[in-house]
Amino acid sequence: MSESEIGSSPYVLKPQPHSSHSILQRLLPREGAGRRLLDLGCADGYLSRIFAARGFSVTAIDAPSARPRSFPSEIHFLEADLDQGLPALEGTYDYVICADLLEHLRDPGRLLRDVRARLAPGGRLLASLPNSGNIYFRLNVLAGRFPLDDRGLFDRTHVHFYMWKGWNELLNRNGFRIAAVEATVIPFSLAAPDHPGLGSALESLYSVAARAWKKLFAYQFVVSCSISA
Repeated sequence: MSESEIGSSPYVLKPQPHSSHSILQRLLPREGAGRRLLDLGCADGYLSRIFAARGFSVTAIDAPSARPRSFPSEIHFLEADLDQGLPALEGTYDYVICADLLEHLRDPGRLLRDVRARLAPGGRLLASLPNSGNIYFRLNVLAGRFPLDDRGLFDRTHVHFYMWKGWNELLNRNGFRIAAVEATVIPFSLAAPDHPGLGSALESLYSVAARAWKKLFAYQFVVSCSISA
């Protein structure tokens, strides 16, 4: 894939150690050993490529796009409107990733129910979920501001704005139980690209608050879910 194609998407790999993408990588086994992984809302496939290189058998799905996208042969890429649920797929998956996806769907419950039906016994759903209870979000609303940004908590394409309770309820009523949760931090390093050392230090300090009080300081919740009884 060319750099121009990658640059045309506002969604890119977030390599910071406290980012959702780094946490998702840590939550999965280091060696894929052929385990089947479904990457939903894969954008340009930055996570798909990482997991394929680690030995997972990766199927990646994203919405149809007017711009060309190319994936390496070891990744099975499909275009589909995930607001209509999953397209026809064969077999089950050991892991399903929804990275920065569910908040963009009109009916995320429909997709979650389809995912539940496609998980192998003992399989896991991993999702990163924006926290509308985050202090930055609260202070903006308190000040009478609701920005329309290209990404982040005020992403103009978000349809749902849930706090922890709302995400919990959405997952529970569609057949999932949250087994583990980690908090991401406000990406200070992106806000101050000319001062990477300062941004990294602020993220490390902020991570302490995010772990201690997730509901207020988590930028995103990264959850690992099992199928509920």
